[in-house]
Amino acid sequence: MSSTLRSRHLAVLTTTAALSALLPLAGANAGLVAEPVRSSAPGAALRLDPVGTYETGVFDESAAEIVEYYAAAARLLVVNASQAKVEVLDASNPASPAKLFDLQTTGVPSADGTTVDAGAVANSVAVREDGLGIVAVEAADKTDNGWLVFFDAGGSGQALGAVRVGALPDMVTITPDGTRAVVANEGEPADDYAVDPEGTVSVVALPDSVAAASQSDVRSAGFHAFEGSALPSGIRVYGGRADAGTGTPAYPVSENLEPEYVAIDQQSKTAYVTLQEANGVAVVDLRSAAVADVWSLGTVDRSRVPLDASDRDGLNIRTFANLRTFRQPDAIAAYQVKGRTYLVTADEGDTRDWDGYSEEIRVGDLGKNGLKPACDAVKAGAGFTGLSRLKITKADGLNAARTCYETLYGFGGRDVSVFTTDGRLVSTTGDELERITAGAVPAFFNSDHGSSSFDNRSDDKGPEPEGVTLGKVGGRTYAFVGLERIGGVVAYDITDPARPQFVTWTDNRNFAVNGSSNLAAAGDLGPEGLTFISGEESPTGRPLVAVGNEVSGSTTLFDVARVGKTNLR
Repeated sequence: MSSTLRSRHLAVLTTTAALSALLPLAGANAGLVAEPVRSSAPGAALRLDPVGTYETGVFDESAAEIVEYYAAAARLLVVNASQAKVEVLDASNPASPAKLFDLQTTGVPSADGTTVDAGAVANSVAVREDGLGIVAVEAADKTDNGWLVFFDAGGSGQALGAVRVGALPDMVTITPDGTRAVVANEGEPADDYAVDPEGTVSVVALPDSVAAASQSDVRSAGFHAFEGSALPSGIRVYGGRADAGTGTPAYPVSENLEPEYVAIDQQSKTAYVTLQEANGVAVVDLRSAAVADVWSLGTVDRSRVPLDASDRDGLNIRTFANLRTFRQPDAIAAYQVKGRTYLVTADEGDTRDWDGYSEEIRVGDLGKNGLKPACDAVKAGAGFTGLSRLKITKADGLNAARTCYETLYGFGGRDVSVFTTDGRLVSTTGDELERITAGAVPAFFNSDHGSSSFDNRSDDKGPEPEGVTLGKVGGRTYAFVGLERIGGVVAYDITDPARPQFVTWTDNRNFAVNGSSNLAAAGDLGPEGLTFISGEESPTGRPLVAVGNEVSGSTTLFDVARVGKTNLR
């Protein structure tokens, strides 16, 4: 599809008045704003309507991150990372989700003889069809190994036990056949780089009943086979303990790679795991619990795909010579078309920025304070003078003599991409997300999530597409993507992997207020995790999308309405 989305291709709605007759809301809800921001393609087949929200009242403390749905009891399971627990919500009335109880993970005894410690952090949750729930929990010292805590999602919150997995288990999912849990153990370094644990992917055989696994059921896949010259080209290995000056790792690649998010292909018994900072994907054979391959996600050529690169030049989406950005997706999802599996990525971007080592610099810093300058050809290239504010990496782009930067590398694709399972790029949404949001809410283009502002994320990663969930509506496949910074959920029709089509964007946010001063009125801030609820499993008989918002601490349900249709399943 074209990388440029012209304004005449959008139909923008800024009020909900026209929708009220079609979808009445059940009473006032403080977390729902009166006029969510909307933008839709002409003839859009879907509409996203916020219908209900649950609020923790906690601002900017990760009180609502990952959200999952247990259909048999119509319950939402929401990770409250700040309090190391999962909040279990009754979602039988989506207009008024209500808290039932907390599942507290700290203090749970583990099968390896340890106990989930008091300073632990809950990061992710998954639930099986029969109600077996699993929480990924990192240790109080994140460089220590973490846990999976098991519970009955249909019960009253009693933990069933735990097993030990790798360091900083960041995301857990369950295979569609329910036989395994797969955990991305990120293995981030200590802030001072005194320790940098190896990244791993744990594969856990699950019991047939609603019960905890045993420690012997846990196998972990590592990256020792990809050390040295065995590492495929394009995978970023940088900024480890050697660069920080804190040690010489025996396995530098294994310490450097940090598994982030998991997608499962049930057909091939394979997991695809994003390695966000490294800009790659690990291919994990679930039968052997081994990493079979690693491949690079490539870069976006910004001489061809525009972006807004400065927070001090207003709304200015344009191309730049000698600039590329790493895609670096957070979430990844898998789906099948005509028997072939495709992967969908939300290309957020991320950096290594720790006390012991930081890769982040601005283009304007080049040639200063010991940094190498930009090469003369780069300085003479189109748009270089407009790049001074853009954050780039110092770890990549030097010429062969290492005397100057011949290519500038920024962070994040600012797009949604579709790949084959062997790493071939099928399609990308290009600069559409920045153009869609600019057209719908120009006064708050590239706003941050904590406060309402104009253009203040352009120098970084723009709207930051982070979470993605897939679902079928009316026989077509859609990707629902959360934009972490400016907010809201974007729907793309990805039925044809080669031609993703923008459908609609709804942002349940009131830009007139800041969350820090009036959280109840601000709406949703910082969407993190999303889950699709099919019409067959929904309590209303209509598809829903549930979103956990880490900055506003709110969990919001969106009705997925087929425009002009009565059959909404």
